[in-house]
Parts: sequence; C-alpha cells; structure tokens
Amino acid sequence: MRTTGMRKSVAAVAALVLAGACTAQAVNGGGDGDRRGPVHIDVPSTPKQDEKKEKEKDGEGGSSRAPSASPDAPAPAVLWSEGDTGRDIRELQARLRQVAWLFVGPTGTYDELTVRAVKGFQGKRGLPQTGKTDSVTWARLLKMTREPGKWDLYAYGGQPAAAPDPRCATGRVLCISKTSRTLRWMVDGRTLMTVEVRFGAQYTPTREGVFSVYFKSRHHWSTLYDTSMPYAMFFSGGQAVHYSSDFAARGYYGASHGCVNVRDETRIAELFAQVRNGDKVVVYW
Repeated sequence: MRTTGMRKSVAAVAALVLAGACTAQAVNGGGDGDRRGPVHIDVPSTPKQDEKKEKEKDGEGGSSRAPSASPDAPAPAVLWSEGDTGRDIRELQARLRQVAWLFVGPTGTYDELTVRAVKGFQGKRGLPQTGKTDSVTWARLLKMTREPGKWDLYAYGGQPAAAPDPRCATGRVLCISKTSRTLRWMVDGRTLMTVEVRFGAQYTPTREGVFSVYFKSRHHWSTLYDTSMPYAMFFSGGQAVHYSSDFAARGYYGASHGCVNVRDETRIAELFAQVRNGDKVVVYW
C-alpha cells in the first residue's frame, strides 16, 4: 500500500509539471496581480516566434495598435503656394471664407492673407503650418465646405464680361449684362471700358430693357434711402448707374435697391465724364 501511495504522489507531481508547461505564457494573467502559478517553466522560443512578437510589438500581426508613421514617408504634394493665380486659388479662398479663416473676397491671387489663412487652418487641425496648400490640407478643407457658386468665386469682381447684346451694336450704349454682372461702355460696336456692376435684390430688382440716360448728377443724394449716389446717371424712374461705397466694401455679398452699382470710383468718374444725356442703356440677361 505504501508503494502504491508513493507511485500516486509521483504521478501527481508529473501532472502538475505538464500543466505548468502549457500555461507558461500567461503566468501573470487571470487578474491575480503578481501571484504566479504553481509551476513556471521557461521554454526557449523559436526564430518564428521571436519574429511574430516583434510584429505584434510594432502593431502588425493582428494587433489593434496602429503602426507608427515612418520618418521616411514622403511629404504630401504641394498644390498651390504664395504667388500662384487662377480659378483654383479663387476656390481655395472661397472655401477658406466658409470656415471663417479668410474674410476678404476671393481675388484669384495666393497672397499673404491667403498664406496666413492656410496656416491658421492647418494649425487648428494639427497639420504642419507651412502656409502652402498641400493635398492633405486641401482634402480636409473639401470635407468641411461646400462647392462655391459663381458669385462666391467672384464676390469682389474680376469675372469675364458676357458678349454684348445685339442692341448694343450701334450708337453710344451703356451695355449692362445681368448674366456676367458687367457694364460695357460701347461706341459704334467698340468696347471702350468694362466695369463690374451690382443689381437690385429680389424685392427691388433692376429693370431690364432698352432705356436712355435722362439725367446726370455728380453729387447726388437719395432722399428716399438717405444715402449718397455719386456719379449718378438715371435711366429708368429712380434707377441709375452710380458709384457705391457699399459695393466697394462688401462686393456681391450685398445688393442695391434697384440701381446699377459700380465699385470702381476711378472708372465711373471717367465714365460719367464721357456719357451724355440721351445715350442708350441696355439691361439684359
């Protein structure tokens, strides 16, 4: 009986040793703090096991940990930078206005104000503050903004003029396009001057049709709206072509009360000097 008991004890110890070998990797697991299991056996790892551990440490091999950025990763491509011009720059500026990083109207020129706006946008979002619009900056801005409309892009002028209406082909004509928001001063079919103009709002629209200048007033003051209307050239009721300081300041973010506003005071002063009473006015789409 004693021999049988000793054999049973030896078998129990052997079973414990085998059980310990299967759980060698989880000695500190199970939520028991530093309490170790009853048996700990160090089993040499194979080269493949070492490789797997290194991958898991670096975030590979199914680990939920994200891999760290490579220091040799190429910088994002620069799309536009200071000095660039064109429609793409207008769109960039219009989108920066939407997120309140730029407060002037699009100019189409990547100037110092645009550089500062891009830097601010980049810094707010943890991007390198280069002031250059790279592919990462542009992608982030696209997600945060909507597609700009035509008058978001040309909020302060600079748009191309529409083709003249056929009724502007002869004589002395103020040829005014609502489509392109431009005024051409034409004599016998030749365009002598082109300026950007602004029209009335929904409830005070600028009339369309063929009219003529019937009254000019260099220092006109509107008693109806209690506002200055310099270089006024009246063509239909109380509607006139005139200079507007509000148009100069706010661009197409505002509207007139029905008049044709001009934002360039120097050009309208020249126009006022050339236009005569009786000259034709054509307002068209």
